[in-house]
Amino acid sequence: MIMRDDDYLLTVNAGSSSVKFTVFGAGNTNTEVFHASVENIGQSSSRSMVNGVVESVNVATHAIAASLLIDALVKEIPLSSIVAVGHRIVHGGPDHYRPQLVTPQLLKDLQGLTAFDPEHLPAQLSLIKTFLQQLPSVVQVVCFDTAFHHDLPAPARLLPIPRHFAAAGIRRYGFHGLSYDFIVTELRRVEGDVAAMGKVIIAHLGSGASLASLKDGKSVDTTMGMTPASGIPMSTRSGDLDPGLVLYLQQTQGYSPDRFNHMVNFESGLLGISETTADMKKLLEIEDRDERAREAIELFCYQVRKSIGGLAASLGGLNTLVFTGGMGENAPKIRAKICEGLEFLGVELDETQNKQGARLISARTSRTGVHVIRTNEAVTIARQTSEIISSK
Repeated sequence: MIMRDDDYLLTVNAGSSSVKFTVFGAGNTNTEVFHASVENIGQSSSRSMVNGVVESVNVATHAIAASLLIDALVKEIPLSSIVAVGHRIVHGGPDHYRPQLVTPQLLKDLQGLTAFDPEHLPAQLSLIKTFLQQLPSVVQVVCFDTAFHHDLPAPARLLPIPRHFAAAGIRRYGFHGLSYDFIVTELRRVEGDVAAMGKVIIAHLGSGASLASLKDGKSVDTTMGMTPASGIPMSTRSGDLDPGLVLYLQQTQGYSPDRFNHMVNFESGLLGISETTADMKKLLEIEDRDERAREAIELFCYQVRKSIGGLAASLGGLNTLVFTGGMGENAPKIRAKICEGLEFLGVELDETQNKQGARLISARTSRTGVHVIRTNEAVTIARQTSEIISSK
């Protein structure tokens, strides 16, 4: 496909309670020309942000959020100038992981995979269908969060359950792959091949949170498993739990599978432990007077620190540690708490650099480089989409 200077790529990133639109020049996927989002969909605190302007809105569904964002988009950019739409898809199951064009068969396949990710996939598929209606002649591309971890080594990929389940696609998939892809590219750009291709751990600490160990720029292991509910505790997700809890809660409190799933995804993590908020910023503000908030912070940092130790073992050491995601990028106190006790891995922070949120926050004497890199999944989606349409 030959693209003109006034052609644009639109990326669509739908989370469990958010939708983000970002527009790039079709020939320049490093420069954003429009950004808008709706957060906290279905909650009283839902809000929109269009090019930095924040407003409270009443948004009950992802479809309504998309309609609102499309209305904002057309005020800035004619829909006729959009030549492709790239969609983030969290889970593609065992067979779909490479970026690819949207086709009726692909949509049918993904619809049949919603059991893998009922919290994200239905909303993401509904947005694809919205854009097929709004822009029927425009190329639609899907980019998978699981792609980065697709080739995990067998000891990391296999789950220790009866082997026949693997044939049904039950395995460790790992997520946040679009973010990890961006961080590897950015680390290589700012620090060079030696840092990016060495023994690297990336801590993507946002509302959803995971860590991954990388060697030669490839995923070696990651904390999330078959679904994004697993791994370390998150804002409202529990992370890993004793599987015996399922039967216990069913027998003692009458929990159904749906009730347990809702608890694990929306009532746990920082929110469940603090009984106050899932927002780390608010927890840090009240930790001095609220023991539950302090315990939620300590639990989170402990579990991240423990995961860093385990992932370092998967690499046989550690050269580089990268913090990214909302908490990873903006919470110096959390970064410091996580790094306390990691001296055995050569981690030493520069207190001033950490407080300032500098790109390099490790001390001069640190054997391990510690970095803060702002992630941008939209850039990865735009790059992958551009590659697909350029090959048409």
